[in-house]
Amino acid sequence: MEKKSFLKLQLKSMKKNILRFNEYYNSKHILDNLYRQSLQGCKFNKLYNLIIRDENILLAYRTIKTNSGSKTGGVNNHTIEYWEHKTVEEFLNYIKARLSDYKPQKVRRVEIPKDNGKVRPLGIPTIEDRIIQQCIKQVLEPICEAKFHPNSYGFRPNRSTEHAMAYLVKKINLDKNYYLVDIDIAGFFDNVNHGKLIKQMWAIGIQDKKLISILSSMLKAEIDGIGILTKGVPQGGILSPLLSNIVLNELDWWISDQWETYKSRAQYSDNSSKYGHLRKKSNLKEIYIVRYADDFKIACKNKETAEKIFYATKQWLKERLNLNISEEKSSITNLKKANSEYLGFKIKAKRKGNKIVAKTYMTDKAKKKAEENIRNQIKYIQKSNNPYTVYLLNRIIAGLHHYYQMATGVNSDFSKIEHNLSQSRKTRLRSVTTKNGEQSTEYIKKYSHYGGKIIYAMKIAVFPINGVKTKFPKVHNQNVSNYTKDGRKIIHKSLNVNLDMLNYLVHHPVANKSVEYNDNRISLYVAQEGLCAVSQIILDRTIEVHHKTPVNKGGDDKYANLLLVSSSVHKLIHATSENVIKEYSMYLNLNAKQLKKLNKLRKNIGNEIIVNT
Repeated sequence: MEKKSFLKLQLKSMKKNILRFNEYYNSKHILDNLYRQSLQGCKFNKLYNLIIRDENILLAYRTIKTNSGSKTGGVNNHTIEYWEHKTVEEFLNYIKARLSDYKPQKVRRVEIPKDNGKVRPLGIPTIEDRIIQQCIKQVLEPICEAKFHPNSYGFRPNRSTEHAMAYLVKKINLDKNYYLVDIDIAGFFDNVNHGKLIKQMWAIGIQDKKLISILSSMLKAEIDGIGILTKGVPQGGILSPLLSNIVLNELDWWISDQWETYKSRAQYSDNSSKYGHLRKKSNLKEIYIVRYADDFKIACKNKETAEKIFYATKQWLKERLNLNISEEKSSITNLKKANSEYLGFKIKAKRKGNKIVAKTYMTDKAKKKAEENIRNQIKYIQKSNNPYTVYLLNRIIAGLHHYYQMATGVNSDFSKIEHNLSQSRKTRLRSVTTKNGEQSTEYIKKYSHYGGKIIYAMKIAVFPINGVKTKFPKVHNQNVSNYTKDGRKIIHKSLNVNLDMLNYLVHHPVANKSVEYNDNRISLYVAQEGLCAVSQIILDRTIEVHHKTPVNKGGDDKYANLLLVSSSVHKLIHATSENVIKEYSMYLNLNAKQLKKLNKLRKNIGNEIIVNT
């Protein structure tokens, strides 16, 4: 899989958490109001006060903490672990003090090798600046979401490459748009004009001068070893994807308003009637844009239209955004004659019966990369033969299947990869191959119906490389939204907890305890569905946190070392007096299963087990 694809998969699980996190920190109604007001065209000049709210800062901490990048240090070498042991008050005071007179810390520069031998520069802010950027992103996102074009799918909540591909395939299959304009913006992230970006933010309603000043300082953050840049947004910053979408949102609407969202004086019952009338009575050209970050296509009916919009878009980008295109990477493709590549897929329009439909495959580059990733992990199993290395191989195969399964030719593509790797796998895994073994739940669910010999390595069933079928991509439901009640009904999984109690925990952190301790207290309340970990009774405000390994014996405030219990259970875990043990044992009246769990906790801290008499 291409590196961009891996990033998209990593981001997916984090996006799923955001809606739940908003519930934790009671931010939903504020974000909803921002979204609604933005739809109504309101201007926002008091956003700073929302950004420095305690709940917003704690929400930012939680979101950054769940990101795998939180363990990557900036120039000061701090990671999220640096802040895990600070008190909530200390953490909040630090963030607020930084924002009050914001001066960004230096950005660490890292160069990631690309397949063509070049490098992709990444800018990694300090963990503190990443948290501050997340604080700002949370407030800006609902305002921007109300303004963004429906056919922009990159780095936005509830949207994915699947939706972008589904929309493009629909334009080919149903609307017969067989010409694709592919424009590659040369070094987009490195060439964003700061002044233009600030004006674009102002135009969509972000008019808080204090916030604009902070954002301007962020854009001018010094890159370690490079200096202060006068243009561009560093890839790697939390805010960079949102800012890049703001820049190109103007392009989306400029193209869209030429046909798809063209505002006619005439009244139509639906879009079908509108487009039918425009085809007959106007000189407008039918074009549609689909964009994922800076990667976009314009679908057209014919070559003449494609050529006109190609040159018009090139000129518009230069004049409006001061961006150049890469001539060698930009082109017009007649899909009935040649392939076009998008997001790791090859697309071509082929005849099927009396229709012409989109046929999609992995690009040659994607197949080569997928084969290389699998081959490298097989080599790693040979060198370090333990069950975890086999587990990682299965994760790589499952991840590739998940991303590319929307291709109509995905089985053919992976069958070729399977063929190319079969001898290498057989030879390198010979020493760890077993006749039988265990099939995981995921294996049984996804792969048990595929024929062929099951391969076991370290007694673990290896996922079949060619064990994938086409799963056609679904068009995005435009009603889905994190910021409307109806939109959340479609995606929201109900929390099986008392939201009033959850709100109480958020607003009443335990004094002199770390940020991590208080954050994990909230997570555990949801994970345990508001019940005591031992007695299973409903927890109230006497809720207590138990350390499985005590702090004085090296225990920490990490999630895995904590449990939520009632105050009575907590007293019984720590009790050593026979009278206290007898009193609380009678009061709680634990069954055999509950007592077994309690005794395990007592044993962990060095207390004797309680015998049920």
